[in-house]
This record gives sequence, C-alpha cells and structure tokens, in this order.
Amino acid sequence: SAPTWFYRGKINGKTTTRRLGDVDELDISQARHRALVLRAEWAATAAAAKDQQSVEAKAPMGTMTLDVFMRDHYMPYAFLHKRSAKKDEQLFRIHIGPRFGTLPLDKISRREVAIFHNDLRAKGQSGASADHSLKLLRRALNLAVQWEFLDRNPLVGMALFNEANGVENYLDDAAIQRLVAVLRVDKNRTVSLILLFLLSCGARKTSALQAKWCEIDMDNRVWKIPAVNSKSKRSASVPLNDSAMWVLDQLDTRGKSEYLFVNKRTGKPFTSIRTVWRRISKEAKLNDTGNGGNNVRVHDLRHTFASMLVSAGRSLDQVQQILGHSDPKITMRYAHLSAKTL
Repeated sequence: SAPTWFYRGKINGKTTTRRLGDVDELDISQARHRALVLRAEWAATAAAAKDQQSVEAKAPMGTMTLDVFMRDHYMPYAFLHKRSAKKDEQLFRIHIGPRFGTLPLDKISRREVAIFHNDLRAKGQSGASADHSLKLLRRALNLAVQWEFLDRNPLVGMALFNEANGVENYLDDAAIQRLVAVLRVDKNRTVSLILLFLLSCGARKTSALQAKWCEIDMDNRVWKIPAVNSKSKRSASVPLNDSAMWVLDQLDTRGKSEYLFVNKRTGKPFTSIRTVWRRISKEAKLNDTGNGGNNVRVHDLRHTFASMLVSAGRSLDQVQQILGHSDPKITMRYAHLSAKTL
C-alpha cells in the first residue's frame, strides 16, 4: 500500500492515532494543515467534556437528570449488590428512561409516575410487570435521598397493583410416575439424572447445574450449596435422600471433573436444559389435563418436592429449612397443601 500520513495526539487523556491520507494525495503542508484542524477538534471535545463534568459536579441538589444518576450512581451500585442488576438495566432502558430519563431528579412527580404505571398496564403488561418498573424507580429515588441528591422521595407509599400472577404447578402421583418412567430410559442420561436429582432434593435448577463434588458430603448425605450459587446469597445445606444418593452413584464425573453434571459435548456444566426438558415433559404427558393445562416448568419439580414433603407430614418450618427459603412468607405458599393433608 502507498505511504500514509498519520497524526498522533491525545484526546480525553488517551493517545490516539488518526489517518490523514496517502502521501500521493497530500503533500506535507496539506497533511500538517489537516493535523492542526484535527488537533483543534480534539481539544474542543476535551474542553466540552470537562465543562460538562464541572457543571454536573456543581449542580444543585436534585437537578441531576435521572439518566445521569442511573448511569453514574445507581447502576454501579446495583451490579455490586443485586443479582437482578441486568434486569434493572433493561427495565430502565426500555420503559423508565424514555419517559423520565431527561428529567431532573426533583422534577419527577408522583402524579406523572402514577400515569406511567397505569400506562404500562394499559399497554398489555401484567400488574406484576408494571409494578417492577415502579419498584425500580422508587428504589432509585430512595437511594438518591440516601446519597443526598434529593431531599425526599415523592414515590414513597405509592400503591402497587400487587397482582398475584405466580404460577405453581404440582405434579400428582400419576404424573410423577410417568416422568420417572421416561427419565429412567431417556437417551440423554445426564439431563435425565439432573431432573431426577431436582425431583429428589427440591433444589433450584441453577444450583444443581453448578454443583461441584467438593460440596457433596457423601458420608453425612449432605449437599452444602455455597452462597455464590444460592439465590438468597447465603450458604445452604440440603439433605440427600436415597433417591438423590442413587443419582450421585450413577454419575461418571467423580474424580474426572469438579462438577457433578457435565455436558458431554462441551466438557463444561450445562447452561440450559430447556430443550431437553420440553421433549421429556411432552413424552411424559405432563401438560395433559390434571395440571391445569399449564406448561410445567423445570422449577415446578421444586414445588412438587415441597408438596411431597407436606403430604408426608413435614411441617412448614421443616420445608423452609430443606428448601433454603430465607423468608417464611415464601414457604407459606404451601400452607393450603398442609391444610389439605390435615
């Protein structure tokens, strides 16, 4: 290629190189002129950025826009403290930001947020989904008050729809037998064993997919889930019954991999088993009448395990401990099963 003129300089403190043109197109004086123009543009850009930072630093309380607050303050904090930070980022980008992002914090009114909340519902969102946006905005303004960007939060006490849209399917005895029959012979042995393990100990799918042999105490029949793999961010001890122990005995990864369940194709833990689950649940006819016509999810194996505990006479306190619920209110969803057993 032809020899080329380049200009190297700094913009916003970073050394940058920019192509000016080929030697056969520009003589040295023309190249110098272009370099001077480019340097002036970079200097102007740097000055404007510095002025903007100065304005933001000197801005009176409450005048910072919601966009700036979320970008520079809330999101960095959320990614350190919340498992759902990515969901917060998505909710703000899609719903909250377009409506309130350019407003100063002290110009976000209770009335406009109430209209926004109702608009989400009118556009087809469920009450629970609309509530997520309101909760995020309210939480963000609570932190703005805590960090002294605002004097008060205008959204305190705003009513939520509080729509109960949680789906809970419980497999009856017949459905469980059909599922187990399929899992015993299905060609995908590893996923089948994962599903049997979930049904046997009531664990969350994510915890099981990341389970390691070092967490299994075979002698005492306990699986110690570390906090990093626990939804509650607290370590938990899951008792392993005969069925769970049988699953562990079938695995060929002990001594070969640090993980219990390994994808044969990748040599790594599974990230998803959804496709195989859909096929297996269809073969086991789990979505036939008797389950309310709902699509049975992998997570419903956890609900089914809890229902079996309650039906066997276990107390809700014991169910809470075995399932690792951080709040007894979560376990109370099974209270109607306990009443049925009585």
